[in-house]
Amino acid sequence: MEETADAVRTVLLTVDDDPAVSRAVARDLRRRYGEKYRVVRAESGAAALEALRELKLRGAAVAVILADYRMPQMNGVEFLEEALDLFPGARRVLLTAYADTNAAIDAINVVDLDHYLLKPWEPPEEKLYPVVDALLESWRETAGRTVAITKVVGHRWSARSTQIREFLARNQVPYRWYSSEEPEGRRLLAAAGHNGLQLPLVVTPDGTALVEPDERDLAARVGLSTTPAADFYDLVIVGAGPAGLGAAVYGASEGLRTVVVEREATGGQAGQSSRIENYLGFPDGVSGVQLTDRARRQAVKFGAELLTACKVTGLEVNGAARTVRFPDGSAISAHAVILATGVSYRQLDVPGAAGLTGRGVYYGSALTEASACQGQDVYIVGGANSAGQAAMFFARTARKVTLLVRGPQLAASMSYYLLQRVEDAPTITVRTDTVVEAAHGKEHLEGLTLRNHATGETATVDAQWLYVFIGAAPLTDWLDGTVLRDPYGFVLTGPDLTADGRPPAGWPLDRPPYHLETNVPGVFAAGDVRSASPKRVASAVGEGAMAVMLVHRYLEQS
Repeated sequence: MEETADAVRTVLLTVDDDPAVSRAVARDLRRRYGEKYRVVRAESGAAALEALRELKLRGAAVAVILADYRMPQMNGVEFLEEALDLFPGARRVLLTAYADTNAAIDAINVVDLDHYLLKPWEPPEEKLYPVVDALLESWRETAGRTVAITKVVGHRWSARSTQIREFLARNQVPYRWYSSEEPEGRRLLAAAGHNGLQLPLVVTPDGTALVEPDERDLAARVGLSTTPAADFYDLVIVGAGPAGLGAAVYGASEGLRTVVVEREATGGQAGQSSRIENYLGFPDGVSGVQLTDRARRQAVKFGAELLTACKVTGLEVNGAARTVRFPDGSAISAHAVILATGVSYRQLDVPGAAGLTGRGVYYGSALTEASACQGQDVYIVGGANSAGQAAMFFARTARKVTLLVRGPQLAASMSYYLLQRVEDAPTITVRTDTVVEAAHGKEHLEGLTLRNHATGETATVDAQWLYVFIGAAPLTDWLDGTVLRDPYGFVLTGPDLTADGRPPAGWPLDRPPYHLETNVPGVFAAGDVRSASPKRVASAVGEGAMAVMLVHRYLEQS
């Protein structure tokens, strides 16, 4: 490559072994982006990697990499894996023929692919430029800046180490993991003057060493917002899952001063999903992380404020204001509140499970542990879509995946498309009528006792990895005395409050509660936390949007 003024501009790189295609994509990119970006093209994976190494040495930034899948010697996925080491923040696009779409789908998990394009992409105004525009916007907001890395030193079987890694990963905070048993991990412990008896040790980008930090302190140290910017808002949304983020997008975009309060990480249960295939607009699926990131950026773009690691402990009615309280006694108020706290997986209530949580027993897809499962046996408890998606995810690299289902068949609880995939996967075994009786192990999970409740037979199996996807706990105890709930803890709204034709006790208005409104005027519920809700991502997003519409109606009449 020649040394020119072009070298200082951010790069868009394209690689395709077909010279005609390579020239065509470079031409289309230059036509749209040539004034602001430098377009570099290569005709083999090796040549493209050499170009990337040279750009790295010169200190250039690479925003987007587009790679053809079917290249000799090194295919597109293999190239992107190596390119990821050089420019981890670059957005990645795979160019494929229709026959290669399965490879593109696999690449979503292998290289965290951002998009794939079918060839030909004519007209580029419809099929190429909108994709690149979105990727460039995403890159400018995050990876375009110098990435500050947080360092985490811990033990493989430390439950708290697992929790901290999951917290950082789900909140998309870049971090690097060091085992306390490896030389670099020991060097970091020594530099911090720490003996390693308490783990994890977290070293923030500014060099601060934290031992076993709580999530709120850690969030503030790594740049997440934990303190509200104001005391009063138009709308407070409690929970940043699909319903909460959907409400945030619509609330903020329609002019409401909106704040979202999340106790753990954005995305909720959906954010932990390895792949969601039945969400409208994503015909080939989207990972929970990608969907969450897009929704979060969209909400922030419209002006919504997002607070992380903020647990809400109470809801109060103070005249026309609705107030939510935090554990430290502080509070924020608003004209209206939307409850979108979702649900958590129920704990596995069997001997040994509690003590092994985070040390072989995990709730939801602990994706930070997924790489350690390669070539091993994985057990999954649950029969709904989340369990099926996890089974498909682990089946890519695990030796064997066993799905433990309490019921007699999967069809009653799992979507048909996913059921077919699970049944067709050669490394997945489904054991119906089966429950976990006990978990065994000292430092970490070593075995499980399984019982077939139809026959009464029990068996003990060797196991180091157990992922649990059972039940749904709404975690709404903090609403006691204020908001009515059903016997399971889910929030009652609208028609469920007026089943006998009368408004709920203490209802002060002449009208009945709106469809998603609780027994407290101006307090609404959306998504999985609402009683009798469909428990699907799309419906949760829709309810979030609908709740904002009802908030407007409430405010107009207040």
